[in-house]
Amino acid sequence: MSEKSNQRHASLGIHSLPPGVQRVRMLKRARKAALIGLGALGMASLVVIGVRMSQAAALAETAREQGVRHVKVVLPKPASGDSETRLPGTLQGFTEAPIYARTNGYVSRWLKDIGDTVKQGELLAVIDTPELAQQVQEAKAVQVQAANNLQLARSSFERWEALRKSNAVSQQELDERRNALAVATAAEAAASAAVRRLQEQLGYSRIIAPFSGVVTRRNIDIGSLVDAGGNNRLLFMLAKNDPLRVYIYVPQSYAARIRPGDAAVVSLREMPGEEFTGKIVRSAGAIDTQTRTLQVEVNLPNPEGRLLPGAFVQVAIQSQGAAAEGLTLPGNTLLFRPNGIHVATVDGEGRARLLPVKIVRELGARVEVGGLAANQQIIINPPDALAEGDRVRVVIDPPAADKPAADKAAK
Repeated sequence: MSEKSNQRHASLGIHSLPPGVQRVRMLKRARKAALIGLGALGMASLVVIGVRMSQAAALAETAREQGVRHVKVVLPKPASGDSETRLPGTLQGFTEAPIYARTNGYVSRWLKDIGDTVKQGELLAVIDTPELAQQVQEAKAVQVQAANNLQLARSSFERWEALRKSNAVSQQELDERRNALAVATAAEAAASAAVRRLQEQLGYSRIIAPFSGVVTRRNIDIGSLVDAGGNNRLLFMLAKNDPLRVYIYVPQSYAARIRPGDAAVVSLREMPGEEFTGKIVRSAGAIDTQTRTLQVEVNLPNPEGRLLPGAFVQVAIQSQGAAAEGLTLPGNTLLFRPNGIHVATVDGEGRARLLPVKIVRELGARVEVGGLAANQQIIINPPDALAEGDRVRVVIDPPAADKPAADKAAK
């Protein structure tokens, strides 16, 4: 310390310490500050490590929870000797007929429209055929001419026959008159036939209903040109809608259990909860080699006309006497893997186990399978990513009475 500094300290009454003592005190203070800083840093490190360990534990728990798949299960049901086979079909009128024109002309008027109910023989439309009417008149004139020629030939033959008895004419002349009579007779018959043909064709200008039913289509209007044979224009479509018929195609594996007289229940998606009962009336009696199916006809009463021809329906056939070979499961429990068909079960440790199964019969919404035990829990709608040994947790739906309360609490 300098002389000037000592004098200033002396004037203030402060005694200067030796330089060694001052360094010792400064070192102690620095050591103390360093220890305090290290302690604070250690405490902060411990806090950070504790927080990270807590977050890591929470993350691991979340990962474990997310690794557990929540599934619903169902128990297999015993297969029954009776089974229901559901197949798609299309309603058709018991009798359906497209109506075409049998003569050429123009539509002068029509009397029935789509949706109208008609009786057999009822008039549907009228076709104006002036050319055909003229042809009828010409044919009638030819018929009159042929009749006159026949009368002349007959009288001529009768006279020459009388003259032949007195040898006034030769046999050759008599034979010529007989031949002329035969030609005139044939000509008159041909003319009469032509008149009848044209008159019948003229009758086709009146379009009548061939059977009782409903007009499902009208394709003409006043002034429409139509021609015989229907090459260009369909006039009407007529269908008998009571009863209706449904053609279904039964797979070969079920064909042996189909019998005429079996009941068939028809349902429509547009009419939920309603069923219409018909019966099997006949089958093709042979398997189609292209589709390997048996064509079956079902007749369905429709007295109120609620069912419409052309509607897509589901036909359920109750087959009896089928051999029960396994257990039945919902169709949404099956897993289709490259190594075959499997189902996913839940073991006692909450792990998924994939078991191969064999489909015995398809029963519509359910399938009959072999290779399962009746007490095994089968996972419904198993995800495609489910693997052998995955952790799963079975979710049980609350009872029906508790569902409204649970829904209210959730809201």
